[in-house]
Amino acid sequence: MKLPFDHEKLNALMENDGVDLLLASTKDNVRYLTGGYIFFFFAHKDAIGVSRYLPMLGYPKGDPGKAFYIGNAMEGWQHEVEPIWVPNIHNNQWHSQLTGSEAAAQIRGLGLEKGTIAVEKGFLPADAFEALREGLPEATFVDALFILEELRSVKSPEELGLLKQASDHIIASIVSVMESTPAGTTTCEIAENIRREETSRGLEFEYCLTCTGPSFNRAPSKARWEKGNILSLDSGGNLRGYLGDLCRMAVIGEPTQLMKDLLSEVQAVQAAGRSAIRAGATGDEIFELALGEQAKCAHKDEIKFLAHGMGMIQHEAPHLTGQGAVPYPGVYASRPLEAGMVLSVETDLKNAEVGFIKLEDTMVVTESGIEAYGDEARDWVVADG
Repeated sequence: MKLPFDHEKLNALMENDGVDLLLASTKDNVRYLTGGYIFFFFAHKDAIGVSRYLPMLGYPKGDPGKAFYIGNAMEGWQHEVEPIWVPNIHNNQWHSQLTGSEAAAQIRGLGLEKGTIAVEKGFLPADAFEALREGLPEATFVDALFILEELRSVKSPEELGLLKQASDHIIASIVSVMESTPAGTTTCEIAENIRREETSRGLEFEYCLTCTGPSFNRAPSKARWEKGNILSLDSGGNLRGYLGDLCRMAVIGEPTQLMKDLLSEVQAVQAAGRSAIRAGATGDEIFELALGEQAKCAHKDEIKFLAHGMGMIQHEAPHLTGQGAVPYPGVYASRPLEAGMVLSVETDLKNAEVGFIKLEDTMVVTESGIEAYGDEARDWVVADG
C-alpha cells in the first residue's frame, strides 16, 4: 500500500511516545494524511444543524491496512470521484458526538480499547471526546499534536512546490496593490484589493495585516494611506492547504533618509538570521546571530526578531524558540534542523515618527544553507499615489 506520507516516520514517532493509535480530527491533518483530500462541502466552515463537521482518521501503529476514516453522510459522493487510500470508510455522521462514538467502536474492533490513543486535544469537541472516553473507559488519551507536527516538519518536493507558488503569488499580489493604489485609499480597501489579487492567482485568501504610518495598528480600517506615508502589507494565503505568509513595505513618494535607515536595519537583522540557517543549525544559532546584529543597530530597542516553522499552518514545527510572541516549547532551540524544513523569518521595527516597518521571508532549509521563496521587493516599493 502506497501512502501519501512517511508511515515509517509516523510509526517511529508513535512508538517513541507509546501510542497505539493516532486519531486525526482537524481538516489540516486529515488533508495531510490523505494526501490532499478535503471534503468540498465543509472546506470553509464546520457548523451544520445542531452540531458540526468532524472528520476522523484513525491510524493504528504499523498497520495502515486497518486504518479507518469517519466522515459526513454526504461525503461518499466525493470519495467516488476522489478516492482516498484509507481502507475502512464510514461516511454516516452528522453530529460530532456520533463521530466520537463511531471512532470508539472502530478502536474496540481493532482490540485497542485498553491502548494509548493520541487525539488532537486542542481541536476535539467536548462531546466527541466524552463519547470516546465513554466508549473506551480503559484507554489512555494523550495529545497527538507534536507527533503530527513532527511528521509534517520535513516537506516533500510536492509540498515545497505548493509553498513556493503560494509565496510567489502573495508577493506578486502585494506589489501589484502597492504600485496601483492611489493616495487616500483606506487600509480596509487595500486589504480587499489584496484578497482579489490573491484569489485571481488561485490562492485561498486568509488575511492581510495592513498598517500605514505613523500608526502601529495593523487591523484593516478607515485609516488612509497618504503621500509621504509608509504602508506595511503582511498577507497570508494558501494553495491547496499550504500557506504563504510574507510582509513587504511601500511608500508614496520617495522614502526619507530615516525610512531608508530603518528598513536597512531590518534588512541587516533579517540577513544575519538567514545566514545561520542550514541543515544541522539550531534555533539558538539563528537567534544568536540575528540578535547580535540587532544589538549593533541604532534603533535596536525598537526592533523585534522572530523565526518559526511554517507549512500548512503558521508557527508549526520546527519550533525554534520558547521565548517568542506565540508561546510553545522551543524543541529546535538546541535540536538540529533538517533539510526540507521551512521557516518564516521576520523582523519588525516600531518607530514613532515613521510607523511600523517589517520584512517577513520564507526560507527552505537545505544542506548548505537556504532557498528563499517569494524573495522579491525586499526594499521600499515606491508608489506614485
